[in-house]
Amino acid sequence: MTRLVILTEIISPYRIPLFNAIAKDSGISSHIIFLSETDPSLRQWPIYKEEMQFSYQVLPSWRKRLGKFNVLLNRGVGGALSHSSPDVILCGGYNYLASWQALRWARSHRIPFLLWSESNLQDARSGHAPVELLKSEFLRNCNGFVVPGKSARRYLLAHRIDEADIFFAPNAVDNDLFDTEALAARQNEDECRQDLGLPDRYFLFAGRLVREKGVCELLAAYEALDAQLRRRIGLVFAGDGIYRRQLEEQASSIVPGVIKFAGFVQREQLAKYYAFAEMLVLPTYTDTWGLVVNEAMACGLPVIVSRTAGCAEDLVKEGWNGLLVSPRDVAGLALAMESLAERADLSDFGAHGKQKIAEYSAQEWSASTGRVVRKMAGTRD
Repeated sequence: MTRLVILTEIISPYRIPLFNAIAKDSGISSHIIFLSETDPSLRQWPIYKEEMQFSYQVLPSWRKRLGKFNVLLNRGVGGALSHSSPDVILCGGYNYLASWQALRWARSHRIPFLLWSESNLQDARSGHAPVELLKSEFLRNCNGFVVPGKSARRYLLAHRIDEADIFFAPNAVDNDLFDTEALAARQNEDECRQDLGLPDRYFLFAGRLVREKGVCELLAAYEALDAQLRRRIGLVFAGDGIYRRQLEEQASSIVPGVIKFAGFVQREQLAKYYAFAEMLVLPTYTDTWGLVVNEAMACGLPVIVSRTAGCAEDLVKEGWNGLLVSPRDVAGLALAMESLAERADLSDFGAHGKQKIAEYSAQEWSASTGRVVRKMAGTRD
């Protein structure tokens, strides 16, 4: 049996289904090392430990946010790796010192080291030259790469990574959970709508209310819509962040129209917002993937997604399950929202999206990752 150790930052609810799935692979013994339970400065997620059906540990850590930099230091990286005796290591990123410690440990013990890479060329968070040099050094020392889609693959090719060393494993959420919760909400529509205070019809944004998510452009695009359309369809922001107050002030002057700020929405409630929305709108400037698109499609929603989102090329087929827009293009975004809202076949878009996202499941991620891990284990000296 192949021993896989995955090193990742926090206990994200989005990753638990993936780790549960690979724990069921009869040919792989997996163990997850978390650098921290959560990041309270950015995330308000609960930690769903009762759902975790896999072997794991959380390393002792110290975290500090210095301006825009998130510093996370860990103790015991080498000891944890030695104790878990991996045949292959899969590392989720290179931003933390622990990732570099794990890479060094892997090389000294001749253990294949895979990078779980989601970076893409469209990402606006370009680094400074010294950071880019360090990144290139890290990539050069990896034995292989696991990517969620085409955009991440192109990023690695641009960094002169051999195509044969790049492997695909689809980014996924718990599709069944969102589908089931959305169906239950629709079967109890009157009570759900009343509890949540939702407009009869609405465009939906889900995510952090920060500028790079395109929230200011979304509000401006909604204001630019024809007044009759705004009377019929509202706008709901499901999320929280530093731009909330500014958005609320701007929204107060948009008449007609109904704009609701729901605040941070926990996973258990989020499917209800998807259930009754006309569509999801994600006009982000920069997103390595955009898992809210997976969630929305699992709930049967059409989507409008920025071309810079890592998922755009893989998940969105224009005129079939949604539309693509350029970031920061208010007029283009308004046109896309109006065009999709006026389509008579909008339910077909949602059905197509649901069909597509079935290919992006935790089980598919596990199967793909398992194949890569077994292949890499066979390369050990």
